[in-house]
Amino acid sequence: MDVIEVAGLRKEYPRLRGGRTVALDGLDLSVPEGGVFGFLGPNGAGKTTTIRCLLGLVRASGGRGRLLGADVPGGLPAVVGRVGSIVETPAAYPRFSGRTNLALLAKVAGVGRSRVREVLEQVGLAERADDLVRTYSFGMKQRLGIATALLKDPELLLLDEPAIGLDPAGIVEVRELIRRLGAEGRTVFVSSHILTEVQQVADRVAILSRGRAVASGPVGEVLSGGRAAELVVRLNDVSAGLRALAEAGIDARALDDRLLVALPPDKSSLVTRTLAERGLYLSELRVEEADLETVFLELTEGDQR
Repeated sequence: MDVIEVAGLRKEYPRLRGGRTVALDGLDLSVPEGGVFGFLGPNGAGKTTTIRCLLGLVRASGGRGRLLGADVPGGLPAVVGRVGSIVETPAAYPRFSGRTNLALLAKVAGVGRSRVREVLEQVGLAERADDLVRTYSFGMKQRLGIATALLKDPELLLLDEPAIGLDPAGIVEVRELIRRLGAEGRTVFVSSHILTEVQQVADRVAILSRGRAVASGPVGEVLSGGRAAELVVRLNDVSAGLRALAEAGIDARALDDRLLVALPPDKSSLVTRTLAERGLYLSELRVEEADLETVFLELTEGDQR
């Protein structure tokens, strides 16, 4: 079952001096149930706009969206109790404690006080629950925001840039929390531009560029991007190695002090044998592993400019 379904979603905003800005340009997206889904894109790519459309905070200009099987926005009242969200920076009363902030929201939502204790434990704030929010670090405030989103024990969490503005320690805290939440069986939809963090927690990702999804699927599949695997080869004489492989009909290219060979890992013996026959011996042979940042930059090159 897909907990989020988006088809041809479009959102335009009028400009002050005439014309229109296109924030979403026919976005298609499917998010399956369970685990962590990373929603990636440069600033202005449409991440926050997508979440706002799904939550009924803004009305789409065209296309269709569904949340937990309900049409957006008409069907939202039937499912909104099963959804928790943080859109942009979470707000809290700084002169109240974390526990009091949550208790006030729980009362409005009709949630018992025992649930407040549970979510404080869940996000790792139990020991600081009675301290004033103004004494919290930015990372603690973000975790308090996530606790707010968890009050109704939702099946689906929508988190918009939950690690933005955090120091390295705060990023680690939020990363570990998101990983735990995804492992509990709920679906965690995380928009972010901190690519290394998403790569460490997400099961699946979608990459946005100019309001469209340019890649979507399991992390490993998106990382491969349909490209052939490459082997990294280091040896003393890179030029001689390049000539030897070319003469053997093996596609390779030089990059600084190494060769990148367009062969899958199970063909590595062909490389070592070819080079050894010409008296060239390796100091390193390994598989070149793609990272999400590289793929992201390739797919959103126009946006980065």
